[in-house]
Amino acid sequence: MTVLSEAVLADPVALTRALCDIPSVSWNEAEICDEVEAALKRMGHLTTERVGNTLVARTELGRGRRVMLAGHLDTVPVNDNFPTRLDGDVLWGLGTSDMKSGTALALWIAATVPEPKFDLSFAFYDREEIEAEHNGLNKLSKTRPELLAADFAILLEPTYGLVEAGCQGTMRVRVTTSGKRAHSARSWKGENAIHKIAPVLERLNAYEAREVEVDGCTYREGLNAVFIGGGVAGNVIPDEAWADVNFRFAPDRDEAAAEAHVREVFAGFDVHVSDTAPSCRPGLDRPEAAEFVAAAGGGFRAKLGWTDVARFATLGIPAVNFGPGDPNLAHKQDERVEIPRIRACADALRAYVEES
Repeated sequence: MTVLSEAVLADPVALTRALCDIPSVSWNEAEICDEVEAALKRMGHLTTERVGNTLVARTELGRGRRVMLAGHLDTVPVNDNFPTRLDGDVLWGLGTSDMKSGTALALWIAATVPEPKFDLSFAFYDREEIEAEHNGLNKLSKTRPELLAADFAILLEPTYGLVEAGCQGTMRVRVTTSGKRAHSARSWKGENAIHKIAPVLERLNAYEAREVEVDGCTYREGLNAVFIGGGVAGNVIPDEAWADVNFRFAPDRDEAAAEAHVREVFAGFDVHVSDTAPSCRPGLDRPEAAEFVAAAGGGFRAKLGWTDVARFATLGIPAVNFGPGDPNLAHKQDERVEIPRIRACADALRAYVEES
């Protein structure tokens, strides 16, 4: 028997818990994708197409506008926080905040609003929590962009029930130092590459991050080492060392400007870009976005993090982030979501898409 029964699909809280209790760490989304696909195919008002472990479902009602609701199916690795547990009005567990509570709302709308005032599209995609090249929505945007066509998109990432506009771009680079191997007993015969990495760390410690206002939203940048490595053996002077650095950049920079800035910071070092994804401006001047902000209560702020709103922006589709999870709990061992927050976001979404 499917875990996504009709009774579960009718309740956004039960649906959140059901999705969270299907393991789906990145690269292992087949089981949850199978369950969601089976549920969508029971909904006679939708057409559904699967590409790998990404699903797109659509109404075809001939409405004058199409709105996309999107959520990813994967989670970060388990950290002694699976399966879920319910404690009063709080659901604890992996994916509860980021972002199965939001993804559940998209599936709940798909199941319970067969006659929306807009045509609706729904995207449930894989591998969002890893490198951008593997992202299911990214692949779809390059190979089947027609499936993502919409006038407006709502990405149900955790925002704690407030519209979060735009997003930071993200870039990872490897800064490498080179030296010369030697026996550690005769260290003066070599050049220690690990010692040479010290100025890289000094530049990071001295770095002053910008705080930038873009279209009424304030974004704070960040440049931080996230990995460091080097060494050959306990008695060898190392000839190579490296630091992986993550740059979170405001939407007044594109990827080229972000890369130029990073290379300027680490001038004199070997810098290799290993992963990059674009920033996205807030776009709240677009009438479609302004209408949703009003429907969701009128409040908004900048999205401090990268999300797939940037993916929609590259397709010319205005998009915002909106979901019940708390972004400050994403990826944490004590990840959780408040039940009243799920219900409040569900009510706002339903009021927005349902015929009055």
